[in-house]
Amino acid sequence: MTDVKNLEESIKPDQLKEALTEIFSEYGNVIDLIAKTNLKAKGQAFVVFDDPQSAAKAIAEVQGFELFEKPMVLDYARTKSDATVIREGNPEEFEAHKRRRLAEKERKQASEAAEAEKKLKRTAAVSAAESTSARPVKASRGAGLKSSNPAAGAVVPEEYLPPNKILFVQNLPDEYDVDGLTAIFGRFEGFKEVRLVPGRRGIAFVEYEGENGAISAKESTNGMGVGGEGKAMKVVYQRK
Repeated sequence: MTDVKNLEESIKPDQLKEALTEIFSEYGNVIDLIAKTNLKAKGQAFVVFDDPQSAAKAIAEVQGFELFEKPMVLDYARTKSDATVIREGNPEEFEAHKRRRLAEKERKQASEAAEAEKKLKRTAAVSAAESTSARPVKASRGAGLKSSNPAAGAVVPEEYLPPNKILFVQNLPDEYDVDGLTAIFGRFEGFKEVRLVPGRRGIAFVEYEGENGAISAKESTNGMGVGGEGKAMKVVYQRK
């Protein structure tokens, strides 16, 4: 798979794909072409050939070629495309590929959230230092008083926690028990157990032998309607 960057962001995806297909079809059989539309990945596309020789030739000859007045930057993509995995493998390999891709995406989101948290703490620390230097020194706080620093309690949001083998399930109907949850989560690879929390209704922990099963279960069950009222179940990774 060929990674194409520095594309003109104002061009509509369909127009961009048409232009890229026309260019890269000269170097081999293009079996898939993905033009990114989300804000963070705009200006990027992936071209999938049916053989690596075509990709190598395209990278060598199209590198720096101007498209819509911007020179394209080409490189090999770090992962295989869906189309390539489907073509070369079997359904089981494709499912494993999707799980790995999802795990990598969630790890990246968690890393970005952690970096944003660090920036917030640094900004708050600088603001606090400037504020302290601009006013007279006061008596120290009493032990047990909470800090007014807005970053002191900052934590990574649940939705961006990195994958692990234990899921935290919330918003469950009161009548759901271990058997009911096992029927939902037991169908995923490496299921180990469901643990309810004594004295707490509506929440549970689900453990798997490894991350792959937990990733598949989270992807398939988060937001699922359960119970007579169809409550949307919330499934996230356990906070470590």
